[in-house]
Amino acid sequence: MAIGSTIEWTEATWNPTTGCTKISPGCKNCYAETLTRRLKAMGQKKYKNGFQFAEHLDDISLPLTWKKPKKIFVNSMSDLFHEKSNFEFTTKCFSTMLEAYWHTYQVLTKRPKKMAEFSKLFKHQFGQKIPSHIWMGTSIENDNYVSRIDDLRKVDCTVRFISFEPLIGSIGTVDLTGIHWAIIGGESGYNHRPIQKEWITEIIKQCKKQKVAVFFKQWGGIRPKSGGREINGKTYDEYPRVEHTITLSKKPLLV
Repeated sequence: MAIGSTIEWTEATWNPTTGCTKISPGCKNCYAETLTRRLKAMGQKKYKNGFQFAEHLDDISLPLTWKKPKKIFVNSMSDLFHEKSNFEFTTKCFSTMLEAYWHTYQVLTKRPKKMAEFSKLFKHQFGQKIPSHIWMGTSIENDNYVSRIDDLRKVDCTVRFISFEPLIGSIGTVDLTGIHWAIIGGESGYNHRPIQKEWITEIIKQCKKQKVAVFFKQWGGIRPKSGGREINGKTYDEYPRVEHTITLSKKPLLV
């Protein structure tokens, strides 16, 4: 169980998969990899294989046990759309999200092409696009990875978001058409790479112009809260404005 997350933009974490593979510079100082080593040393069976990607059937139904509505970050310790992930398993996870519809799920990946591919399967399987209580997002750390926005736009869903975290370079001018939310944050930890104010403000300005909600998570530093959360004397705590609606399909699951 993981309730009361310290991540500012969510309320709980759910990790039906663990482990990942580094694919871009934002992964260099991965907090999940560091935490995995600690959990393995503590003898937690779920992390016995370290940071190797693994799917955990026993954890699929966890959100059903949480009766109070929560914002749930799906896979803070992994990527549901990892190269080794199985769409059969992923479908089971999304089936839980549909059944436990009172929650809001924040699904974040660095692999939006695979996410878009899965969204087609979802629509075929459940007879609808991914509904408004399941937010689909991708991470972008600098201007070399803005193409992920185009891949995210291909995801057939209601709400799309971008996590500009850890922000390690300028993003430049970007088209945010079809994007509903942006998280911005600097890196934390002893090896953190410093963030520049202009990198943050250029994203905020573009979000405001293109009507995208902004959540500025942190400046970063040795600890996540080292630099605080204010920029120009203001705190950004915005979320997408969406109606929480769902139409359940009677189609059988692909399991």
